[in-house]
This record gives sequence, structure tokens and C-alpha cells, in this order.
Amino acid sequence: MKNSVDIRYRVYLTFIAMCLFAVMILIKGAKIQISEGKELLSQADSMHTKIETILPERGNIYSEDGSLLSTSVPQFDLRIDMKAIAKDTFNKYVEPLSKQLATIFPTSTWTEYKELLSTEYKKENRYFLLRKRASYEEFLTVKKLQPFCKGRNKGGLIEESSTKRIHPYGLLAERIIGIYRKNANNVGIEGKYDSLLGGRQGKRIIRRIAGGTWMPIDGSEIEPENGADVHTTIDLQMQDVVENALYAQVEKEQAVFGTCIVMEVKTGKIKAMANLGRLSDGTYGEDFNYALKKIEPGSTFKLVSLISLLRDHLISIDDKVNCQGGAAKFGPYTIRDSHAGLGTLTIKDAFAHSSNVAFAKLIHENYKDKIGTYWSNLHALGLDQITGLNISDEPRPFFKRDSVEKGRYSLAYMGMGYLVMITPLHTCMVYNSIANNGRMMKPYLVNSVKDYGKEVVTFKPTVLADSLLDAPSIAQIKETMNEVIETGTGKSLKNPYYSICGKTGTAQVADVIEKLGPNGDIIKEKIRYTDRMYHGSFVGFFPKEDPQYTICVVLRTRKGSNNYYGGQIALPVFKEVANRLYAMNMHKVNGIERQEKIDVALEPKNMKTNSYNVILSSLKSKAKLSTSNQWVALQKDSSGRMQSKPIYVSQKEVPNVQGMGLRDAIYLLEKTGLRVSCLGKGKVVSQSIPPGSAIQKGNKIILQLI
Repeated sequence: MKNSVDIRYRVYLTFIAMCLFAVMILIKGAKIQISEGKELLSQADSMHTKIETILPERGNIYSEDGSLLSTSVPQFDLRIDMKAIAKDTFNKYVEPLSKQLATIFPTSTWTEYKELLSTEYKKENRYFLLRKRASYEEFLTVKKLQPFCKGRNKGGLIEESSTKRIHPYGLLAERIIGIYRKNANNVGIEGKYDSLLGGRQGKRIIRRIAGGTWMPIDGSEIEPENGADVHTTIDLQMQDVVENALYAQVEKEQAVFGTCIVMEVKTGKIKAMANLGRLSDGTYGEDFNYALKKIEPGSTFKLVSLISLLRDHLISIDDKVNCQGGAAKFGPYTIRDSHAGLGTLTIKDAFAHSSNVAFAKLIHENYKDKIGTYWSNLHALGLDQITGLNISDEPRPFFKRDSVEKGRYSLAYMGMGYLVMITPLHTCMVYNSIANNGRMMKPYLVNSVKDYGKEVVTFKPTVLADSLLDAPSIAQIKETMNEVIETGTGKSLKNPYYSICGKTGTAQVADVIEKLGPNGDIIKEKIRYTDRMYHGSFVGFFPKEDPQYTICVVLRTRKGSNNYYGGQIALPVFKEVANRLYAMNMHKVNGIERQEKIDVALEPKNMKTNSYNVILSSLKSKAKLSTSNQWVALQKDSSGRMQSKPIYVSQKEVPNVQGMGLRDAIYLLEKTGLRVSCLGKGKVVSQSIPPGSAIQKGNKIILQLI
């Protein structure tokens, strides 16, 4: 009986214990399900799934004519999973594979490749780096080799793709375009429009499967949005001309840096902008955007002084000013002309000969008691704010008002372009406003941003100030600027083919200049007046009667250079660029609008010779068109040089257009009243109506081109 009771107690205790254990399991299960479940599931999923970023395609950057300035190309890191390749397969193909790799990537011999591959195979390296940043073409070639063509699981080839940003035209306009780098402070258009060019990243969930391979889960993708394309105002041919001319001059003068800007007068479009700095190895490259560097402009600022005086109707350009032999005192300070001996001159002549004394006196005497009026004129010209070019953190202009005894004589120095810190782009903008008859245009570099051909952002010409001056004042300023070319410091620009308005400028430098070091780091160098470094500049527009382009050139000399005047170092760049642009683009001769382009090959990069003499000789002949109907064809002589061949066009006889391009031939023939039809492409080799035949207007002439 007693034994029976003991057994029963034991059974009850065991049952109760089992029930308690079951309850504990239920409680723990409930706790896991309710409070810890999500976290544990997440940990489990993280071991088998993860979120992968899908990178979008970065947008392209184009010139105004649609040429590609910046684009992305694929590149690949090629790796090998040695364990995936069977031993007999590896032994069979290692030697022929090594020989083929030596041909594709000739950095090593085939024996070196064979030894390297064999060593890594013995190590069973599952992630051996064969080639870093291989091109797409190289990747496709390698992918076809044995054993890689067998696929990843048997051939072992692993490709890791990425994109590389390239400039198809090399260094051309590189600083404007900018350089795109991940997780870096990008500059230029690449930096300013990064959010539009970069697009939006996509995502997808990938799951680990047998063998450790990650596979995307269908339906989990969030597709990336590819970047939009930026279409700039840059004219590629003009940019090439500008960079060639600037490079030749900075190299000749061994300048520290140089910049050249070409602005379209009526719109404010920047058609070309070159920036060349001397690098640590002595060569030149686009290291900084010097067009947006604050500098003391020197005598080019005298145009601002002239504008201010004429806006307030304080002078006429025929008024006289005493230059005092080239030296004048303002309190304890003496201001001197670089050309001593100047006496009493008209203001026009004082501007033409760049008299510091004259403009220091004019501004000091006329505004010393009403300085607020002077600042109002600077504000009207946009010289107290950024231009808004919108490609970088543009610096704001700076005026040292409290310099020279707390500003008592600062106006005298400002009148001649000192104690003023503005960018070359500001200077170009002011000169462009005179070319545009008093209408100041905002400079801009981007026409539009397009997404799959549809414009999402459009930029139009913007007027910053209208009617800065009345028409008589504009006429006086243009006459004064033209006098610089006729008799003044820019007279080497004078030519009988088209007229130019401009101004030279020279300023001694005391500031801080930034340079790129050999490791890409920025080195700052303090410059003092005792270093005898100068900014030489020339700014102008052409032709005077109907200006099309404004060009601003600034060069900084090396220390102790003997050539530092703007007329010596900057004017040659302006001359080369202006002559070439006049020959290349729409221009007017004797009031007759001409739309043809002269077919002149551009000089190579070293620019050992100038082609503008050939261009100008042809323009000289073209200038006679309105009176003598003379046409000029440019042809190569036996030595390969371009020579101008005059063609006299009669209104009564069919001209000889053989050897001409189609556009020129059509222009000449339709001018006589003939209807033109053509066969083929290239140059005209024959014409159905013989040259010299009597013209019957409305007749059809057939041209054969080859």
C-alpha cells in the first residue's frame, strides 16, 4: 500500500514538472514570437539576404553643337576564383592563357603570367586580382579565353564593374567641365550639376544560395533613375582656338598662369574659357579657374571710371586733363604713369595712352565729396556682387575703401584700377555691356539640362541691367576704346579688315597664389610687390560697328619678367583669337552680312606659326566684295600651306566654281540667279554650264562633286 502511494506521488511530481516545463516552453515561445521575433528574423535574414545598391548611369556633358565633352565608360576589375577551375583544365590551358594575356596586357611576359597563375592556383586563391580597371573591350577579349569562357563556376573569371568619367577631347575645357570623383569635392559643371548628372540610385534584395553565390530576388528591384544630360554654351572649335593661343603665349612668357574668356555679346553665353597654370613639373594644365580669381585689374578698370564719369555727365571725352608729365601727388602719395612725359591730353587720348595720373585725378576730384554716387555706379555695373556664372563658389568682389589714410585718397587709386579686387569675368561682363550698347548680360555656361531628350531645366539670356548709358555716351566710349587701337597702347591690333575696341591693362601683384603640388595638394605662395610680378591684360570686342564677341585675356608673369605690359603679353592672345574667330564665324564686311565660313585648318597645339596673316589676306580681298565682286578661295600650295586665290565674280557670266566646297559654290551661283543641283559629296569637279557662259537667271546648273 505504502509503495503504491510513493509511486503515485512520483508520477504526480513528474507530471507537474512536465507541465511546468511545457508552460515555460510556451512562455519562451510567446516571448520570442512577440518581443524578440523581429530581431531574430532580421539576424537570420541578414545571413542570407542583403540590400544591394544599383548605380545609375551618370549623365553626359555636351558642347553647344552636341559634341561630347564628358561621359562615363565602363571599366572592370578582373579576378579569378582558382578553386573553381579543375586541375586538369588549369594544366591544359595555363600556358596558352599566359601567352594570350601577355598580348592583351603587355605589362608582363607570358612566362611571368604563367608563374604567377601557377603560384596562385597552388594557394587556391579564390579572389586573385588579374587586372585592375580593364576596359570593356579588354574584358570582352579576356572573357573569350580558355578556361574563362566556361563560365564563372568552371572558368573562374570574376568581373567587378564600375564606371570611369572621361573627357573625349582630353584637356580641352577641362576646368569648366570639371572632374567627377566619388566622395570628393568636385568642381566645374560636374560639381555644380552633380545632383542632376548623378541621377538617383536604385536598390534590390539579393539572397545567398548554394555555393555562396548571391542572386537577386525577382520583383525586389527599385530601378535607378539615370542622370540627365547637361548641354553647355561652349563652342568646341572656339575653345580649341582659345586654348591654342593661350598655351602658346604662357609657354613663351613662362607665365605663372593665364586665362582667356570669349563671351557672345548679345546673349552673355560663354563660348570659350581657357585656364592654364604652370604645374610643378614646368608644364601647363587646367589646374584652377583663373577666370574666377579675384585680382587687381589695373588699367582695364579705367573703363569703369570712364563709364561712371559719363553716367553722371561730368565729362566729355574731348575735355582736357593735365597728366603733369606722368606724376601727381595725392597727399603724401605719388601716382605715376608708366609712360613718362605726358602733358595735357583729351580724356580720349589719356585713355588711349593709359594715363594713371589722368584717371586718378578725374575720379578723385569728381567724387571725393560724393563718394556714394561712385559706389552707386559700381553697383549698377554689378561690381559689388558675384556674376552668378553658377559653376563654382565664385568670390565676391572686394574694394579696399579704408586703404591709403582711411580712404581719403583711395578713390585716386581705384580710378586707375588698384585697391579693387574683381575677377576677369567681371571685367569681361562690363566690357560686354558696352559692346551691347549699354545692356549688361549675365554670363552663363549651360543652355539646358535634358532627361532623355526632354528639357527639364532651360537657361535663357538674362539682362542684369538695361540702358546703363545713353546712346551718345556709348558712342563716346566706343570711340575712345577704338582710339586705343588707332593710336594708343593697342595699336599693334590695328588692321584694315575689321575694327576693334579694347583696352590694355597692367597691374603689379601682391597677393596669395595657389598652386597644385606634385601630389595634388594645394600649395599657397605669398607674393609681394618686391617680387615684381604683374598681371598683363587686354579686353575688347569686335567688330566695332556690330560687336559679336567680347574677349578678356589676363596673364600673370613670372617673377622679375621683363615683359609685363598688357600690350606685350596679353594682346597677342587677343589678336590670334579675334582674327581666327572673325574668319570662322558670321561677320559683316562693308555692311553686307556674310554667313559663309572660311575653310582654314587650325594650327596644331604647339602653334609655332600664326595663321591669321593668311586669314586677314583673304579677308582683305573679301572686303572688296561690295564694289568689285571679288571672292577668295583658300587652297593648299605644293608645300601644303594655305594660299588665297582671288576669284572675280561677274553678274553677267557663270563663275568657275570647280575646286570649291558645295556651300561656297551654291552661294556664288545663286547670287547670280542660277538654280543649283548637285551630285555626290566633297569638292566641285565639274559644272554643267561652262564658266564664262552668259547667265540666264532661273537656269539650272548641275554640279558634280567628288
